[in-house]
Amino acid sequence: MLKDCKLYVIIDSDVIKNRDILKTTEDVLRGGADIIQLRDKSSSDRSFLQCANEIKKLAKKYKRLFLINDRVDIAHVADADGVHIGQDDLPIEEARKILGAKIIGVSTHNLKEAKTAEEKGADYIGIGPVFKSKTKKGLTPIGLSILRRMSKPMKIPFFAIGGISLDNIPKVKKAGVGRVAVVSSAIKTKNVYLSVRRLKEAITSGDVSIM
Repeated sequence: MLKDCKLYVIIDSDVIKNRDILKTTEDVLRGGADIIQLRDKSSSDRSFLQCANEIKKLAKKYKRLFLINDRVDIAHVADADGVHIGQDDLPIEEARKILGAKIIGVSTHNLKEAKTAEEKGADYIGIGPVFKSKTKKGLTPIGLSILRRMSKPMKIPFFAIGGISLDNIPKVKKAGVGRVAVVSSAIKTKNVYLSVRRLKEAITSGDVSIM
């Protein structure tokens, strides 16, 4: 199922702000996201877990994958499909002890980190930021050249992330990548459903050879 996924949308509570997170999530799912990830850096553990439980119900309704950002404990308790961790989070090996066979994704910023994550048992990686991104402050964009070098050495799925939008998806696809992860271009819009639908159409249109 993971290998068939092309559009990955991150539900970031800080980006959504005061809007209804459940409505936003359902609009994302209706629009065609293959994977959703809940990212919440500010709520209490109790609120985070409550929200995760509700979003899990929506993901199950639409038969889509649901991951938790960073928090392996929340992912475990909420029985999410998996977790996405960064370079400074719990090591993959430790996350695997808690989550077993569930999905573990890892944020990477270069080919070396990507290969290390694969060797340590990651199920997929995110590579970026490809372009300048407001949600990836402090990180220098890696550009498209690294994407062109990713396909042959990687044996697991990878998603281009960071500043991905309708305008630059064609460039990402031209670099040989047919999977993207997005935040703002999906959920920081007036019509979330339509935005996600257009993103899905953009990434799935035409023939892109992906691993």
